[in-house]
Amino acid sequence: MKELSNKAPGTFHHSLNVANLAEAAANEIGANAMLVRVGALYHDIGKMKNPTYFTENQSTGINPHDELSPTESAQIIINHVIDGIEIARKNNLPDRVIDFIRTHHGTSLVYYFYMKEKEVNELIAIEDFMYPGPKPFSKETAILMMCDSVEAASKSLKEPTSTKIDDFVESILNKQMNDDQFLNANITFKEIQSIKKILKQKLTNIYHLRIEYPE
Repeated sequence: MKELSNKAPGTFHHSLNVANLAEAAANEIGANAMLVRVGALYHDIGKMKNPTYFTENQSTGINPHDELSPTESAQIIINHVIDGIEIARKNNLPDRVIDFIRTHHGTSLVYYFYMKEKEVNELIAIEDFMYPGPKPFSKETAILMMCDSVEAASKSLKEPTSTKIDDFVESILNKQMNDDQFLNANITFKEIQSIKKILKQKLTNIYHLRIEYPE
């Protein structure tokens, strides 16, 4: 953890935020809150290998992706999962923690670079832009995937309002459900609704928003 905070301070900060969200979500549905918190703290350790290729660590305004093709960029982004597993094994992290590193992106698409490549190449191979999986296979690994996506994307919210936050959480989690990312995770629709509620509350608190009451 100390190495992560030195090499990739932005990722370290993101991981702390994700851990807080994930712990609250796990408590809400009676999942293992301690396990998911530890998984969240370690889920992105693979980013230590190439920290500046991840936006949360780009403080200078220089983006190294400008020098790469979209396919190369996607590969570096995807590799943080494989690199994370390698670092975790080297440091003897337990398999239950490594599961969070392996599954936190499931089989999702590196959408930004996929679309960028598609602009110039119609014959694009979608597999080159997909995480290898596996998909989350427990309540806890599913919670991490939800909280990770919501926390990372919340940074791009312009002038957030509680309505915007509600719509934003709904759209991210609904997309993951539509992509069947939680099919193996023994998590119910009702539990996902409860997690949405917690994430909306927490983000509203983070942005110090007052709840908008109808006129």
